[in-house]
Amino acid sequence: MSATISSIGWLTTAIKTLNDWVWSPALVALCLIVGLYFSLRTRFVQVRRFDEMFKLLFGGNNEQSKNADGSSNGQTGVTSFQAFAMALSGRVGTGNIVGVATAIAFGGPGAIVWMWLIAFLGAGSAFVEATLAQIYKEDHNGQFRGGPAYYIEKGLKSPFFGALFAVLAAVACGIFLPPIHGNSIALSCSQSFGVPVWVIGIMVAFLLSLVIIGGVKRIANVAQIIAPVMAMVYIILAIVVLVVHWRLVPDVFLQMLRGAVGINEVGGALLGSTIAWGVKRGIYSNEAGQGTGAIVAGAAKVSHPVKQGLVQAFSVYIDTLLVCTATAMMILACKTYNIIDTVTVSPNGGAATVSYLLQNPQAPEGEPGVFYTTSAIGTVTGARAGDIIISVALFFFAFTTIMAYYYYAETNLVYLFNRWRRRQYKKHPEQLDALEIADMHFGDDRGEKIVIWVLRICSITAVFVGSLAGSGVVWMVGDIGVGTMAWINVIAILLLSPKALRALKDYERQKKSGKEPTFNPAELKIENAEFWENNKTNA
Repeated sequence: MSATISSIGWLTTAIKTLNDWVWSPALVALCLIVGLYFSLRTRFVQVRRFDEMFKLLFGGNNEQSKNADGSSNGQTGVTSFQAFAMALSGRVGTGNIVGVATAIAFGGPGAIVWMWLIAFLGAGSAFVEATLAQIYKEDHNGQFRGGPAYYIEKGLKSPFFGALFAVLAAVACGIFLPPIHGNSIALSCSQSFGVPVWVIGIMVAFLLSLVIIGGVKRIANVAQIIAPVMAMVYIILAIVVLVVHWRLVPDVFLQMLRGAVGINEVGGALLGSTIAWGVKRGIYSNEAGQGTGAIVAGAAKVSHPVKQGLVQAFSVYIDTLLVCTATAMMILACKTYNIIDTVTVSPNGGAATVSYLLQNPQAPEGEPGVFYTTSAIGTVTGARAGDIIISVALFFFAFTTIMAYYYYAETNLVYLFNRWRRRQYKKHPEQLDALEIADMHFGDDRGEKIVIWVLRICSITAVFVGSLAGSGVVWMVGDIGVGTMAWINVIAILLLSPKALRALKDYERQKKSGKEPTFNPAELKIENAEFWENNKTNA
């Protein structure tokens, strides 16, 4: 038994060390620098085209794709708004409640300002990766597929790193990350409603199966309803709380601004943590540069790649500048937070000992978490109602995130399967049916359907298992996958950015001349953009 415990301890230590390497300050700095570089090179397109983001999102950007002969193909792709909602589903999750609480607890109020900064710069990264996803997307069996795996293989001509990204995304998003959100739903709802966690786990798994078995179309239809509604309801709730505590709102902004530069009561001791936690939580929350948002961006049907780049940049603002800020303002205005110096856990797994730099009487003691937010809402609704409201919010936030994770995993699994089939064709062309050879995407292959069904069963099972018991090790393994994806994707979009910049110039040139922009990669000397080459009249 002692040997088993020792081996588990060694494995946990190794995973934690690897996680620290992946999520090192170098990755945080890289995301910041690349975001700033893209912002400068695009002349801050996230500001210049802000009004156009609204127009593209809500009016006139939901074009139907057309075939090469100009005929309508309404079955291909999802609308730009649906792709936006799917990306928002992945970005707006438990991190908007729990992540903000930990950022404030370990970084102070000023961490929120740094989250704003990374969101502003990250919008530039989101624009570039989404534009690249559109440039190199594929029409696969009536659905568009795209993302880092596709533009790494086609744009950088690096099949190995494209496949590596796809493997990491499929495993992390399909198996390791869904259990954590399933656990968040089960624990919060069980505490608020008194229902056993296994019952909640079965219910969540069943609901998830109803959605993902319907494929990308059903995921998009559910996301376009739930994601915007849940974000708006949550923001309205935050406004109600702030109206009740309106006298404290000006002081909250001063606390954040002073804390961001280290001139508040604990600023000198906390400035390094303020920057680190603000940037890290901002990156983790809005996903800009990680590549997952680009996977969804590739599913949209648009007449020019830049259109979806602008829409996806806007989703970063929604996540951080609205939803995260709503959580932060409630916590800070109601003073239901503590600023924590250190957290020490005994070697035998005993209770954590927390030491504070600043402790508010209204805030619950112990490690930071969702109860910072429930306590803030409870000042208006009462403690019991606050617990119920946040449990419902967490359910929708976490459930839509699981939906998005599944789509990320499925897209990359499809990429891997089709890449394998192409290699088989090159090795043994005489063994493949002529119809399959004609369809280079092998969209009707039974093997692909089997692989997707295996993923569905694994994801549904993972959600149920996660509802029974959370695991810090699984969190770290999932973080390693996400962090490694970020390393690969940020470097890839940096190398491919000239193509996105050419697309932006082309788009703005056509807009200036009064044309509705269309995309022709040959004119911009962009190779391997087969979809656009084969559908030059597409919309």
